[in-house]
Amino acid sequence: MSSPVDPSLSAVMSERRQLISLAYRLLGSLADAEDVVQETYVRWYAMSRERQEAIESPGAWLTKVASRICLDVLGSARARRESYVGEWLPEPLPDRTDWAAGRLGGAVVDPADRVTLDESLNMAFLVVLESMTPAERVAFILHDVFRYSFAEVGEIVGRSAGACRQLASSARRRVREAQVPRTAVARQAGVVREFKRAWESQDIEALLGLLAPDATAVGDGGGVVSAALRPVEGARAIAGYIVEIARLVPGLSVVERTVNGRPGLVAVQEGVTVVVMAFEVAGDRIQRIWGVRNPHKLRSWSMD
Repeated sequence: MSSPVDPSLSAVMSERRQLISLAYRLLGSLADAEDVVQETYVRWYAMSRERQEAIESPGAWLTKVASRICLDVLGSARARRESYVGEWLPEPLPDRTDWAAGRLGGAVVDPADRVTLDESLNMAFLVVLESMTPAERVAFILHDVFRYSFAEVGEIVGRSAGACRQLASSARRRVREAQVPRTAVARQAGVVREFKRAWESQDIEALLGLLAPDATAVGDGGGVVSAALRPVEGARAIAGYIVEIARLVPGLSVVERTVNGRPGLVAVQEGVTVVVMAFEVAGDRIQRIWGVRNPHKLRSWSMD
């Protein structure tokens, strides 16, 4: 006969999804997020039962520890990315629903200071986060996305509530400066679908009609597979690059998939996902394309 499940264990383990959700947004890597959560649980179970029972809110404790670990990881990640081959992009996620866990309740704050959980998953948002300092990123995500008060954020990052407010304000400004006019998701999907058709038919003129003149395409091969080492700038250069890929890679099939909560494309060769593409659409034109080719970042992209 199996032993009953420890209620305290269930309560602690139920926080896992929330912690993964938080750590992914802080780090831009699902693999790193999972490592952080694993380390967080290691620290929890390294404590005596008496110390565990003395913690009033295990969830709050786990969040604080995970956030601090993420802060350390972000600091060391900057040095690692300086030696990264080519452009570094966040690890794409195949579906937003599994990663939309958020904190319920919390202090009442100005809705203008809020970023919805859906918005905080799209590739454009995650790329902007990469321009922030580690402290800015942690303060902004914890407060504006997960609704922690600045006093709580201050305990995590080791700064005053006022300093954390300034960090979040600076981060918020970066996000606003990078924003493009919103396009309805249905229209985004239509534009991406038209892009897919033009790519498959190698129709450069059709691609030019879908790309903003000053569009940018960024690829991430990580030195593991080939990818442009620098962003490709301009509609004509991008169209030529896309058509060349179609010509050079036989048997490439392209399917429509949701990428970080937005319409995207996945290219498959011999049953293996070889690139995941995310898009930023402004009006009826594609402004930015992010193509992740590094296979280490595509492990969650099974096409089964």
